[in-house]
Amino acid sequence: MEYRWRYQDEQGREVEGPAEVFADQTAAEDWFGGAWAELRDAGVARVTLLRDEAEVYGPMSLAPAE
Repeated sequence: MEYRWRYQDEQGREVEGPAEVFADQTAAEDWFGGAWAELRDAGVARVTLLRDEAEVYGPMSLAPAE
């Protein structure tokens, strides 16, 4: 199984992002922990973690907490 992130804008449309693929959920989450701010700055508004094509969780907002 492969894990990857799906990237979306504010309207929920898929947008381009890094095409990283991970062997497990922990590796995907560790990578995201270091990349989320750059993704947000590049216009990604929310992400969903996928295992193959099934959603593990998300969408998760990248907006700052209020």
